[in-house]
Amino acid sequence: MRIALATEPGDPQRPNEDYASVALPASGEGGALVLLDGVTPPEGDDGCVHGVPWFTARLGGAMLELSVSHRDMTLTEALAAAISRTADSHRQSCDLSHVRTPQATVIAARWSGGEVEHLVLSDSVLLLERTDGTVEPVLDSRLDELPPAVRDLRAAVRALPRGSAERAARSREYARAVEALRNAEGGFFTAAADPTAAARAVTGRTPRTALRSLTALSDGAGRWVEVFREGEWADCVALVSGQGPQALIDRVRAAEAADPACAAFPRGKARDDAAVIFVAP
Repeated sequence: MRIALATEPGDPQRPNEDYASVALPASGEGGALVLLDGVTPPEGDDGCVHGVPWFTARLGGAMLELSVSHRDMTLTEALAAAISRTADSHRQSCDLSHVRTPQATVIAARWSGGEVEHLVLSDSVLLLERTDGTVEPVLDSRLDELPPAVRDLRAAVRALPRGSAERAARSREYARAVEALRNAEGGFFTAAADPTAAARAVTGRTPRTALRSLTALSDGAGRWVEVFREGEWADCVALVSGQGPQALIDRVRAAEAADPACAAFPRGKARDDAAVIFVAP
C-alpha cells in the first residue's frame, strides 16, 4: 500500500481551512481517507466563536474515527454522526442556525479487502484510477448548476476590477444569492450543522480489484484542471502518482502566481488552500 498527502494554505498569513487525513486500523485490514475543504465565510458575523479551521479539524477527526472504527456504518451514516457530534460540541456557545455557520465540503473513501466505498459532498473531487488506466472523477456538480441569474451575477463580479467599490458591492450581492441556495432545495449542500445533509452526498462502491489508486483533491488543488486547464484528470493522477501530492500543489501555485489579478483565469480567490491525498490501496 502507498499513501501520500500534502496540504498548504493559500495565504501563509491565514490558517489553512482544509483538512486531510488517512487512517489504517490496527487490524491491518482496509483503511479510510477523509478530506475537507472549509468554506470561507464573507467578512462579518458567522454566529460561531471558533472559526472554520476549528470546525474542519473537529468534523474531519470525527469522520475519520467513525469511518475506521464503525465499519458497520455506511459513510453516509458516519458523516451524519460526525456532523451531529461536531454540532453538539459548540451548540451551547454558537448560533448553528446562522447561514454562515462553519461548513465544509467532504470527500471520504474507505477500503476493505473486497471493495472501496466513497462519498463526495459539494465541490471537491475524488479521482478513481481503474486498473485499465482510465480515471473516473466523482463530482457533486450542484454548485456548478446554480440558476442562470446567479451564474450571471458571478460573471459580473469577476469582470469588475479587484479592489473597486463596485466589485465589493456586487460581491456582497452574489454572496447573499449563493447563501440562499446553500443547504436548500434546488441549491447545493455542505456539511454544516444539519446531519441530514449527509444523505445528499454522491456515494458509490467499487470492487477493490478494479482500482489502482484514489486521489482526493480540495477545489484549491483541483483548479489545476478545472480553472487553469493544465491537464485532464488522468494527467492529474499521473502527476500525483509520479511526483507526489506536493508537486501538484506547486504547479497550482505557479499558475496562480502567473495570473495574480485573476484576469486570464477568473476565480473567487487568487490563491486558495489546497489539499491532496493519494492512496494506492
